[in-house]
Amino acid sequence: MVRRNPGCELVAVCDVMSKESLGLAEIAEPFYNDIDQLLANHPDIEVVNICTPNGLHASQSLKALDAGKHVVVEKPMALSKSDCEAVINSALKSGKQVFCVMQNRYSPPSVWMKEIVDQKIIGDVYMVQLNCYWNRDGRYYKKGGWKGVQELDGGTLYTQFSHWVDLLYWLFGDIADVQAKFSDFNHGGLTEFEDSGFVNFRFVRSGIGCINYSTAVWDKNLESSITVVGSKGSVKVGGQYMDKVEYCHIDNYKMPELAPTNPANDYGAYKGSANNHNFVIQNVVDTLNGKTSITTNALEGLKVVDIIERIYALRGADRKS
Repeated sequence: MVRRNPGCELVAVCDVMSKESLGLAEIAEPFYNDIDQLLANHPDIEVVNICTPNGLHASQSLKALDAGKHVVVEKPMALSKSDCEAVINSALKSGKQVFCVMQNRYSPPSVWMKEIVDQKIIGDVYMVQLNCYWNRDGRYYKKGGWKGVQELDGGTLYTQFSHWVDLLYWLFGDIADVQAKFSDFNHGGLTEFEDSGFVNFRFVRSGIGCINYSTAVWDKNLESSITVVGSKGSVKVGGQYMDKVEYCHIDNYKMPELAPTNPANDYGAYKGSANNHNFVIQNVVDTLNGKTSITTNALEGLKVVDIIERIYALRGADRKS
């Protein structure tokens, strides 16, 4: 995405694996196995993109900020609210920006839902149901990798479904009065945490909601969907990746024709620029050139982590928070 954007230049790449094992043997840019070496050898770099395991996001963001770089950090921003706060504090001290990658905000159904909620086209929000039912089995959790390891992965809500938690927060705001139940149905030996959960809560603004999620679905993904019941109508956006408007019935309202949503293949690995990351990179370019503001800022990234952290505080106990 960086190479394809005329407003930026790929300066160097860093990974603990060799470039040959990554299929980057022909890469022209300098390649490093250590972030400190990269930062030391390229003082001209303005932006660092952090696309590493979840548990490394905070420490590597801090290194980049301390070196005077803007940061683009993949979801989740960190694995704890306190680590997010440390990153935000460093960014404020250094005067640098932190962009959180939540590319699903750019999908046409998401933009449409934001409009009908913010403009109260659907009226007062009564109920919201977020369903995330995916397959993540031995094909995904490779032995020796970071996925499934508590310290680096953090859990199903962080790695698989934080995008949808972000959409929930973006559309409806913060939650309170959280209750939850968790279970590990078929991931024993694959992960160090649950594979399924039911979460219910009240929105601080208005209405009640729930998140039902699982990675125990057999063979392939089932759906990611969000259903909204409001005082003036109801809508449901579904499909494997919440990319299809499946139902819209709103008082005195005609459903507009949305731009096409690009297809995705399994495990969320999208083809080409279809995953909207191109919009994320363009937002970085436009923001740093003073043309717009950040699509998902660090405070929003913190709130997603805060919500998940509060939910996970209930693991092992059926009680309110």
